[in-house]
Amino acid sequence: MPDKEPLPADVARADSPAAMARRLASPAHIAQLCGWCARVAREEGAQALWREIDFRLRLALHKDTWRYRADLPTRRQLRRQKAAGVPGGPTISVCVPLYNTPEKFLRQLIRSLRRQSWPHWQLVLADASDADHPVPGRIARKAAARDSRILYTKLEENGGISVNTRAALALATGDWVCLADHDDLLYPNALYEVARRAADGADLVYSDEIVLSADLRHLVDYHFKPDFAPDYLRGCNYITHLAAFSRRLLDAAGGGPDPAYDGAQDYDLLLRLTERAKKVTHIPQALYIWRSHAGSTAQSIEAKPYALAAGCRAIQAHLDRVGLAGTVQSIPGCPGAYEVDYALIGHPLISVLIPSKDHVEDLSRCLTALYDKAGYDNFEVIVIENNSTDPATFAFYEEAEARWPRLQVVTYQGPFNFSAINNFGRRFAHGEHLLLLNNDLEPLTDRFLDRMLQFSQRPDVGCVGAKLFYPDDTIQHGGVFLGIGGTAGHSHKSHPRASAGDLYRLAVPQNLMAVTGACLMVKASLYDACGGLDENRFAVAYNDIDLCLKLWQQGYTNVFTPFAQGYHYESKSRGLDTTGENARRYEKEKAAFIEAYGALIQKGDPYYNPHFNLLFENYGLK
Repeated sequence: MPDKEPLPADVARADSPAAMARRLASPAHIAQLCGWCARVAREEGAQALWREIDFRLRLALHKDTWRYRADLPTRRQLRRQKAAGVPGGPTISVCVPLYNTPEKFLRQLIRSLRRQSWPHWQLVLADASDADHPVPGRIARKAAARDSRILYTKLEENGGISVNTRAALALATGDWVCLADHDDLLYPNALYEVARRAADGADLVYSDEIVLSADLRHLVDYHFKPDFAPDYLRGCNYITHLAAFSRRLLDAAGGGPDPAYDGAQDYDLLLRLTERAKKVTHIPQALYIWRSHAGSTAQSIEAKPYALAAGCRAIQAHLDRVGLAGTVQSIPGCPGAYEVDYALIGHPLISVLIPSKDHVEDLSRCLTALYDKAGYDNFEVIVIENNSTDPATFAFYEEAEARWPRLQVVTYQGPFNFSAINNFGRRFAHGEHLLLLNNDLEPLTDRFLDRMLQFSQRPDVGCVGAKLFYPDDTIQHGGVFLGIGGTAGHSHKSHPRASAGDLYRLAVPQNLMAVTGACLMVKASLYDACGGLDENRFAVAYNDIDLCLKLWQQGYTNVFTPFAQGYHYESKSRGLDTTGENARRYEKEKAAFIEAYGALIQKGDPYYNPHFNLLFENYGLK
């Protein structure tokens, strides 16, 4: 479908049916609408036009729009796909274990394969249904007799989902493999999109998905995912369906699902596959329908508590294989999400840099909480004084140096320049790791430094950010996404503190392009290699994102961890960027940021699904 551009006269924003009717009736709108309809019909066909109009009307009337947001291709698009094909594309074996499968579910699954625009597929059905459920076998045998691409085998006993899936894999002859549940469906363009990415060099592909009610009539949830994010995957199985991979990769990863992890067998398999994959590709389209019904994991993994324990074991085995020391536990209240507590390597010194101007109460709270919550004893603090005027401030500095160990106050002389101040403070730092910390930030969680160092210590990690709250207990920072508001914005801003976020993105660590400099840990060597913060272009704004992007472009991953948390009393000591000289300075730095990173902004943040809007920081759908 074409992008959802605004209809003439902003029909989509009509606040009532009556208001919408008045706008529709205006002559100017009718003329504009006719031109718009003609363009869509000409480019995409009548079916696409109807979908567009119906989508807008449903949106205006606050009705369900999932059928038109879920990337369902039009008949014209499917004809194009069939005609064009995919040169060099693979035969894809879709392997499905059957167990007492309802007749309607199985017929719908088979029909979804037969409607694929990519013809080179194979459906392998391994049936472990008991004697009281002969219907799945009867349906599958008839389907196999009519279509040579469908293979069926009756298993002597139900060995469990992993054993049954392996039986299907043993019959599969495709170059690629796709695993599906017996009660789910594929969109008609699913295998075509997989074949395209396979021909482009990927060896593992996954797509977005939607969760529907058992009758497929009502939306339960969207699963709009980021591009491959290994730290996110260690926190939860965000990939799930649709996942397809080369047979060569499957064999290299040790074969199909392991019965030792039944309940989390797909999770274990994906961890093994991604460990060895050379190119993991995400398709930002909903290609799979996950059916939610009583007892299904789609409805609640709590329906299968043994799956949580299996998930812990799967992640632990993965950590052991890749050489990451740590322990795993389920996160209470977030079924299917896991916390990895990584072991620290060595005992490196951390240098905490805190720019400060007056506001003794803020600085005192920051330092008190830092020393109380650090959870790590090898750190020093460098308070960087800049232009304070209150005599009480200097009295507090003397008190602080006497009260807290390894704390010193240094003085930066000159106008406020956040980048220059931190770069100046770095000259006095002896640590292997630097923590840039605002003086209006209050650490809240125990082991605050420990939790950030767990990621900063890794050689593949650039910058590490924390989970920050406003004083009203809403989210201030859960990571930074490029492109929001034309430059960059925070993830899930103003969501409730207790929110786990979309697909647990506030509950488990995330790989990101950037994190906020209000609380940012980075290796001193990487900070220095980048020349520190950019004092010339980004004196106040965008300097943190600039540093993160420099490292990301060099191949480092930046990480947000929700296990280090704090209150951020944002911009209290320096003011906001919305008035006077501050506003003029901000606009200049914004323009410099767009000039430097416009190409990346245009390309889109790989960790922010294009289904989400770029207008607000609320993680809302377009």
